[in-house]
Amino acid sequence: MIELALIAAGGAAGAMARYLLYLWRTPGFPYGILVANVAGSLLLGFLIAGVPRATFLLVGVGFCGALTTFSTFALDTLVLAREGNSRAAVANVAASVVVCVAAAAAGLAVGMVVWPDMDGVTVWQGFTDWSTG
Repeated sequence: MIELALIAAGGAAGAMARYLLYLWRTPGFPYGILVANVAGSLLLGFLIAGVPRATFLLVGVGFCGALTTFSTFALDTLVLAREGNSRAAVANVAASVVVCVAAAAAGLAVGMVVWPDMDGVTVWQGFTDWSTG
């Protein structure tokens, strides 16, 4: 039950942060959602390098899970395209994919410096194997 509470607390904070970033919507490009997704990718990459399970549940699953949003990214891209702003739509897709993957890799690289004895891939597999409690 404590794990669900950690996820819920992180999720509440992440959802509020995403809403505040969503308000940063300039005409022609959804910068706020791009920032939310890049920041979440960077933070998640960092976390999988070696944080304790409880921290990962609070910040990784809860906060990052609520902060980042594929559905809003998809909707913003569709709206840009429907408004005839195909360049911005393509730029949003390209920037989101490339920059988010790069941010996750950078976060993992920094995390591996902070926790040099950890193997981020093994840590991630441990977090995704929910049977190990």
